[in-house]
Parts: sequence; C-alpha cells; structure tokens
Amino acid sequence: MNVLFDLFYTFFKIGLFTIGGGYAMIPLIEKEVVETHTWLTMEEFMDVLAIAEMTPGPIAVNTATFVGYRLAKIPGALIGTLGVILPSLIIITIIAAYFAHSNVPGLPRVKGAFLALRPAVVGLIASAVYKLGNRGIIDLRSGIVAAIVFGIFTYSGIHPIYILLLTGTLGALFFT
Repeated sequence: MNVLFDLFYTFFKIGLFTIGGGYAMIPLIEKEVVETHTWLTMEEFMDVLAIAEMTPGPIAVNTATFVGYRLAKIPGALIGTLGVILPSLIIITIIAAYFAHSNVPGLPRVKGAFLALRPAVVGLIASAVYKLGNRGIIDLRSGIVAAIVFGIFTYSGIHPIYILLLTGTLGALFFT
C-alpha cells in the first residue's frame, strides 16, 4: 500500500481513538509504529520519544512528524502530522458547537463517562511508563537517573526542559 496513505491512516486512528493527550497516546503509537508496521525499532522509538519530549509541541504530533519524515521526508512529515491532529480538530469543533447550545456536560451519563475515562487515561499512561521503563532503565546508573529525575520533577518547580537539558548534557559528558 502507499506509504503516505498508511501514515495518514495510522496516525488518524491514533488521533481518533486515544483520549487523554499525548502521553496516553504513547502505547498506541508504540503498538502501531514498532509492532504493527515495524517502522521503528523499540530503541529508535524511545529515542524519538526523548526528542519529541524535548522539542516544542505535543509529544504525539512531534512523534508523528518524525516518523512521517523518516518514512517519506517532508510529505511524510506533513501527512503524519495531519493524520494525528485532524481527528481532534474535527471532534473538538463538533463538541464545541454542540456544547455551546446544550446542557450535555451536565447530564449524568456524560459526567459518568468522563469519570470513567480519567482513570483509564491514568492506566494508559502507567502502561507507557512501564513499557518505556523496561527498555529505558537498563542498569543501576539509568535507574538512579530515572529516580532522581522523578524526584526533582515531582517535588520541585523546575521546568522539564531544564531537567532534560541537564541530564542530556551530563549523559554526554559522563556516560560515554
């Protein structure tokens, strides 16, 4: 099949069926990009996630852009990005138009759906952490780095970009 169509369809599905933002999308992106299509190895995928986290913009969009570029250069980057953002654009436009003229958010079943979706999103994010942790924490040193970064990020007001820049710099200096 056409690689551009595959890119668009794959990232459109990811954008359409993932609720909870970029981090909740990671398990589905990994499944599609690494397992289903084998566009990237798991190690390459983890590198892409690190880069996508450090660059401006949503992690899912950055990942779609990178994967698209890797497969089909500029057209692939554009198609992958369009595929992942188009479902959100369509859905939020419809919801905004409908919610503006109704009391849907106040309906008990809608409230119930959102109450159930919140822990589901947490579960998806936890799954991504578990899978990435199994591949990213490969020895005691990387485990210590992960624990320190977790502590700093959880208990301080330091912006994540500074933490990533610092750990990347220290890694380049001392982990070679």
